[in-house]
Amino acid sequence: MTLRDDLHARAEALVERETAAFVAAHPVSEALAAIARQNYPGGVPMHWMLDWETPVPLSIVSASGATVEDADGLSYADFCLGDSGALFGHSPPAVARAIADQAKRGLTAMLPGPDTALVGQQLARLFGLPFWQTTATASDANRAVIRWARAITGRRKLLVFDGCYHGQVDETFATLEDGRVVPSRGLIGPIPSASDDTLLVPFNDLADVEAALAGNDVALLLTEPALTNTGMVLPQPGFLEGLLRVARAKGTLVAFDETHTISTGRGGHTGSLRLSPDFFVLGKPIAGGLPAAVYGFSAAIEAAMRRVQAARPDGYSGIGTTLSGNLLTMAAMRACLTEVMTDISYLHMTSLAAALADGLDAAIATRALPWCVIRLGARVELVFRETPPSNGAEAREALDPLMERALHLYLLNRGVIVTPFHNMMLVSPATSGLDVERLVTLMGEAFDILTGRAGGMP
Repeated sequence: MTLRDDLHARAEALVERETAAFVAAHPVSEALAAIARQNYPGGVPMHWMLDWETPVPLSIVSASGATVEDADGLSYADFCLGDSGALFGHSPPAVARAIADQAKRGLTAMLPGPDTALVGQQLARLFGLPFWQTTATASDANRAVIRWARAITGRRKLLVFDGCYHGQVDETFATLEDGRVVPSRGLIGPIPSASDDTLLVPFNDLADVEAALAGNDVALLLTEPALTNTGMVLPQPGFLEGLLRVARAKGTLVAFDETHTISTGRGGHTGSLRLSPDFFVLGKPIAGGLPAAVYGFSAAIEAAMRRVQAARPDGYSGIGTTLSGNLLTMAAMRACLTEVMTDISYLHMTSLAAALADGLDAAIATRALPWCVIRLGARVELVFRETPPSNGAEAREALDPLMERALHLYLLNRGVIVTPFHNMMLVSPATSGLDVERLVTLMGEAFDILTGRAGGMP
């Protein structure tokens, strides 16, 4: 029996045991899920909520700082943080105050308020691009950027990386299989032509980027500075600078989607490396947890946008939704940008994330497990391979749903939450050193069970 087979055999037994323990501890969540299933498929308002490794969905009654409490009265140290939506903590006091104050004075009017100017100035200072637009989600922002790039360049094609994630954007739901671009597996209602205008290459392969751009027909290169949704893949030194250089030589615009990589630092990965993309997208935590996103762009792009607007006939542009940039969202965004996303917050987040990564590294090494840990600022990932992956294909090969489920259930039953999709852990300004120590200790206990060092439940 190989080590993997041995680990899997113990993981299956652990899942069975932890599933029974979870059911026994959550009668109220189970009862609420049964009621909700009468009106919601699976008992949840958004089907991704079923991706948690739980027999029934947790019903959350309170989320504050880095702690959530469920309907059964159980509290959890939260390292998922709404999959980055609450990266800066649940209901940050400054954002909560701004929301409460603005709610008394109006929610939406399809017109700007005083916060608009303040938010624009802060975005320009933080991220280095002078012009901005707001949307309700990063998906909307990415769709807008793609449409603007096509209008400005007169080209249709889009270049993305295998393993990318840019929200609900049809053109990016593609995968490389035997050198062919095919729709992503598991996609509901795939559009047969969705990949016709999509070019897909491996991350960290600048030669393949050059080859894809050789036809001078790509409007936009859209990428995360680091892949984050198929496991974490960090850019190799010089790769991002290289793709900017190559793209510009071919007349292709470049957009960095920092919705997840904002964990790197206050200016995102773009700011940390002093990069200068044509577009910059940021969603999820930008308004402290409210649905909101922004996309920024250079002065040259803004001038090109004006030319496009001047040349087109009257009518709906196909870009923008009615509630984008509403008064409530802008108030929350202003508070988050100025009072929550501070240098002090990031210092706390990244230093504790480093301690978490070091603790997990030590726990892995002590047990001689063939795994590794990757960190990007306040974001930490446990990867089931000996060395960090260099592209999306390697990251996919390292995914192990059974092992993930065993670890996640073990943690949940002991009051710690990590992200359900893979082994991603986020550290917020409200996370404490004790929270990190607790997570590392529990991971070590689970590793002991999986390796046969400890057979019983602690």
